[in-house]
Amino acid sequence: MAKKEKFYVVWFGNPTGIFGSWEECLLSIKGVKGAKYKSFDTFAEAKVAYNKEYEDYIGKGKKKKSSLTPEELKKIGEPNLYSISVDAASSGNPGKMEYRGVDTQTHEELFRQGPFQQGTNNVGEFLALVHGLAYLKQIKSDRMIYSDSRIAMGWVKRKKCNTKLKATSKNKKLFELISRAEKWLRENNYSTVIMKWETKAWGEIPADFGRK
Repeated sequence: MAKKEKFYVVWFGNPTGIFGSWEECLLSIKGVKGAKYKSFDTFAEAKVAYNKEYEDYIGKGKKKKSSLTPEELKKIGEPNLYSISVDAASSGNPGKMEYRGVDTQTHEELFRQGPFQQGTNNVGEFLALVHGLAYLKQIKSDRMIYSDSRIAMGWVKRKKCNTKLKATSKNKKLFELISRAEKWLRENNYSTVIMKWETKAWGEIPADFGRK
């Protein structure tokens, strides 16, 4: 089956606009701190979105209608905005992968790594979470951290990236990062609270790359 074509809206980048491929979109956001962009299935949807605001489509500005009951939503509550959020995106499995961390409230991008060759989303989620922990410890912040990946949270808890991805010459740098992340977890203590981002209740995590 042919890969479904997508269109990418860049609200804040260099330049801004609507792009017909991820490669074109990447060129417009590369090196732009806090770039704002999202993918759409049709050009018509992208055109409408471009004339609206980024916040209407990502994170706190837009929530999909929840399938949860009012009782379930009440039990979950609202996210703690005194936090950071991390996420990863992979084009293929394996494929080009990148990850980032943002301020949950303002969506300011705090760190970003990649793209890496022959990575997976799970590996990216793991690295993003460890990077976030190291970042918060370095700046002596007591903020909590959100991830939407239970797999990554489990790997961090066990201090081991249990990926089935095979090391190759193309992803050598990625595996070096994995080793560094595992070493950091073994050698560092931290008090940061790690919480699961409740996507069904709150919409996409603020660090989402907008490629769904």
